[in-house]
Amino acid sequence: MSIAVATPKGLVVPVLRNVETMNYAQIEKELASLGEKARDNKLAVEDMEGGTFTISNGGVFGSVFGTPIINPPQSAILGMHGIFDKPVAINGKVEIRPIMQVALTYDHRLIDGREAVTFLRKIKSSVEDPRTILMNI
Repeated sequence: MSIAVATPKGLVVPVLRNVETMNYAQIEKELASLGEKARDNKLAVEDMEGGTFTISNGGVFGSVFGTPIINPPQSAILGMHGIFDKPVAINGKVEIRPIMQVALTYDHRLIDGREAVTFLRKIKSSVEDPRTILMNI
């Protein structure tokens, strides 16, 4: 899994390796380490090769929405945007709620639309109620 990191010299995308074997604390520690390495301009070419999926968080820059572009040869990229209060219909009434737009761009040669939508629904559930992933519910 690759993570887009903003540095003084531009955006870099280091790879978090073997993420499927890590727990959340290990992922957080490795992300912090890669981020620091990126900002200190100490990434090697090998640190940015071999990713299959990227997470990009334009929300930290205030983005409202955008469609991320796949970084070949990767198969997909998830773009996460800023959280803003917006009017939504709840039980027939308009309420103001915090809303975050996400966008998933994927290669249809590798990923079926149904699986992509299922993945996005899991992301939505996890963001709305983090206990579902933290407690493996």
